[in-house]
Amino acid sequence: MFPPSVCPMAYRSGGPKVLVIVLAGGEGKRLMPLTADRAKPAVPFGGIYRLIDFALSNVVNSGYLKIVVLTQYKSHSLDRHVTRTWRMSTMLGNYVAPIPAQQRIDKSWYQGSADAIFQSFNTITDEKPDIVVVVGADHVYRMDFSQMVEQHVETGAGVTVAAIRQPIETADQFGVIDVVPDDPMKIRAFLEKPTDPDGLPDSPGEILASMGNYVFNADVLMDTVRTDATLDGSKHDMGGDIVPALVAQGAAYTYDFKNNVVPGGTERDMGYWRDVGSMDSYYDAHMDLVSIHPVFNLYNYDWPIYTSYGPYPPAKFVHGHHGRFGEALNSAVSPGVVISGARVNDSVISPDVRVHSYTEIDASVILDSVKIGRHCRISKAIIDKSVTIPDGTSIGYDKDHDIARGFSVTDSGITVIGKGQVVTP
Repeated sequence: MFPPSVCPMAYRSGGPKVLVIVLAGGEGKRLMPLTADRAKPAVPFGGIYRLIDFALSNVVNSGYLKIVVLTQYKSHSLDRHVTRTWRMSTMLGNYVAPIPAQQRIDKSWYQGSADAIFQSFNTITDEKPDIVVVVGADHVYRMDFSQMVEQHVETGAGVTVAAIRQPIETADQFGVIDVVPDDPMKIRAFLEKPTDPDGLPDSPGEILASMGNYVFNADVLMDTVRTDATLDGSKHDMGGDIVPALVAQGAAYTYDFKNNVVPGGTERDMGYWRDVGSMDSYYDAHMDLVSIHPVFNLYNYDWPIYTSYGPYPPAKFVHGHHGRFGEALNSAVSPGVVISGARVNDSVISPDVRVHSYTEIDASVILDSVKIGRHCRISKAIIDKSVTIPDGTSIGYDKDHDIARGFSVTDSGITVIGKGQVVTP
């Protein structure tokens, strides 16, 4: 399933046995209303994808084909997408298995990311891996995890934390990794949103921000999580509790994302990583896709992003006379879309969308099965699935009017319409 140009460590002679755990239980409150009816990792992205497809594609392309997905909140659409899309060869013992909160330990839901792993220890004991790769399910990026695993083994670390360089003035937005000056791969401290951190030894104007991806020795992970489960004051969080515990033992190292080389990557999109934790960042990440030379390139066939988008026909553009021009410029248009005498600019249009004559859409994200009538004007908007926009509707031009109609408007002025929401002209 992974590209033939990739030679992942998992398939080299004598490589460690690797299990991947994808943490996909996020509630995604800051992505409301997109998460009103679905888990954050199930939120559509880039037309045909779900957010979880990026994490799963990265680990599969890295050669790791034994994957469990831990789910919790509103997980139906996420479970359905994973089970329908991510099928492996059972003959070879490979799998992507969604696992809901099972209440194996007691009757409680997961109390944090570490508790999710603690309550799912059977997935580790059944597989008996040497290495456990733990990744989040809601970031947009490309990464070859086999390179991180290779460094982890070479350093003898108990845990290796993936980190991306960020300007030092943004440190208060991240979990920041403070490294040992004489050994820049070894973690000295893990700081939660610090206001005055030290810069990196080789770049004083930058810090290392945690990406939420980890490589553990399996026994170290289980021992540390088991101990954490007994601590009353713990939040049972991977970044907030497990990593600091291993830092205190001198067993925590960092992996600098800038060293990760993905086949087919370009100078423009190498090192791209976007946390789409808010509506504004979700919107910005879409805008990264649609420029002539995109900041994040979906057209890298050496490291593809896998998904399934159903039995849709090719997109169709109709009418080209009497002022009715069906066209889309600087836009990503998905299968099943019909743009009939309308103009679309700088936008992402998802499958099964219909856009009717004399409508103009600018700098917007339109999700699946939206129907847009004639003579509409839409700008800087996100419209969730199955919304019908009546003829003559204007969205994104009068924010006060948008709010009065029950739409959400972000701090940067993006108008958001929820799934199935009724729209009046």
